Amino acid sequence: MSPSPGDRLSVVFGALADPTRRAILARLAVGEATVGELAAPFAMSLPAVSRHLKVLERAGLISRGRQAQWRPCRLEPDALRAASAFLGEQLGAA
Repeated sequence: MSPSPGDRLSVVFGALADPTRRAILARLAVGEATVGELAAPFAMSLPAVSRHLKVLERAGLISRGRQAQWRPCRLEPDALRAASAFLGEQLGAA
């Protein structure tokens, strides 16, 4: 059973609530990156960064591919568009 649109937004906004995850998304807006590349600017372990990536992936904000031994992460903008559309509707109603 897939979550309802409202529930999906809750997952997306929950993922966006963390500044580290927002910084990761900002980096991925520039282009694909590996976990190591994404971890470089942070003072945290690779497993900690991987946990952030799992939250983003569950929210549909990123995907992870496979190219030989390289596993790039990439931004999936549709979830951000849905959140943006929701916010736009709320601002329009105000």
